[in-house]
Amino acid sequence: MGTIRAASAVILDHQRRVLLVLRGQEPEKGCWSVPGGSCEPGESYAEAAAREAFEETGLHVSIDRELWTARIPAGDGRVFEVHDFAATVVGGEVTPGDDADDARWFSEAELDTIPVTHDLAGYLRRAGVFDSN
Repeated sequence: MGTIRAASAVILDHQRRVLLVLRGQEPEKGCWSVPGGSCEPGESYAEAAAREAFEETGLHVSIDRELWTARIPAGDGRVFEVHDFAATVVGGEVTPGDDADDARWFSEAELDTIPVTHDLAGYLRRAGVFDSN
């Protein structure tokens, strides 16, 4: 069984809403998730998170601390090892791109009303991303 290195960015706005993208491809096509994807050869997890955030949302971000690591089955015997980072917007405008069908800001309460990737709301809450501290 192989491991696919991947990274994601957790981006909040000044209202403490999280930016999510609507997945246009498997795994979990049609669900909302934080922007992210596979690392390119020689790329660090943080570099991949920043690149994927730009490709999927049009936003340039500064990568901050790592929030969590998740292992997600790829469906073909391999596993995605995804490192998720807090990120801060430093430029750009929200424009869905790459394999994202849409990109929008969501409040914590709205996470319970939309289809999100497996346990995303739980990961965000356990990491305390909506806390005002």
